Amino acid sequence: MAKVKKEDPNNLGADPASKIEVIKNLIFGDNIAEYNSEFVSLKKEIDAKRKELKNYIDDARQELMTSIDNLGTDVNIRITDLENALEDKADQLDDKKVDRKLLGDLLISLGEKIASK
Repeated sequence: MAKVKKEDPNNLGADPASKIEVIKNLIFGDNIAEYNSEFVSLKKEIDAKRKELKNYIDDARQELMTSIDNLGTDVNIRITDLENALEDKADQLDDKKVDRKLLGDLLISLGEKIASK
């Protein structure tokens, strides 16, 4: 004898996912479409804010990198200026104070040139 399947008017014998759908429709009914619409709207707003924040962060990063580059250039210029000033001071000291040995050698050389003429 063949078994006859009995139709379940409430669809309670169906798979669990469809049971959940039936329960969800009973509880929420027409409101579910409204909720879905609101969720889609919120998701769009969140995505827009995320893009806005990403652009803001990228702009801030670019400004920081530019400021760091400018600061590095300024520091290099100042270091070069200090090196030049130090070299000038060293040259001035050499001009003011002549080595005695060098002066003696120059005087001997000058005396020999005078004597040879």
